[in-house]
Amino acid sequence: MLKGRGKGIINLNMKPIKLPLFILLALALGLAACSSKPQISGSSGALKISFPFGRNADYNDVLVKRVVDGDTLVLDNGERVRLIGVDTPEIHESRKLHKDSKRLKMDTVDIQKLGRRSYNFTRKLVEGKRVRLEFDVERTDKYERLLAYVYLQDGTFVNAEILKQGYASLMTIPPNVKYADSFVKLFREAREDKRGLWSE
Repeated sequence: MLKGRGKGIINLNMKPIKLPLFILLALALGLAACSSKPQISGSSGALKISFPFGRNADYNDVLVKRVVDGDTLVLDNGERVRLIGVDTPEIHESRKLHKDSKRLKMDTVDIQKLGRRSYNFTRKLVEGKRVRLEFDVERTDKYERLLAYVYLQDGTFVNAEILKQGYASLMTIPPNVKYADSFVKLFREAREDKRGLWSE
């Protein structure tokens, strides 16, 4: 036996199945407190716990809690969504901000000013509203953000609207190219008509 920091004692001679089961149950209860109700089932001595969260969540009617920047959203369940096909200027200090500054030969402050304009457009368009997500071939990126096409309840295609109004550049990364041709057309029209960020 080993004395813990508190008053309890940890019995290291317990059967191996009890400790993992205890940990699973504690984890299930902890996650249930911050997520949807867990689904608990078992047969022939096996315990299965699943949560309607992440890959199993229903994304047909979700709330956008907040907008992080012009192309990234946070849902009410805490998941981040990266809008497919669009790339807005950075507003936060980051490696990408400095990389874009060198590539575009622009001051980081100027890029962040444009980024705030994109952020404000996206925030007015979608923050606090219920949306539907549509996925392409890849469901998440290397940062574990959901990769999605987002639609408002009135049918507005958010990714397309940001491009159409001139608040983003194109970012086409195969294999997520379902609407790439439409996005190219919207992007070109916005630049030609000097909409949004292209008005300067």
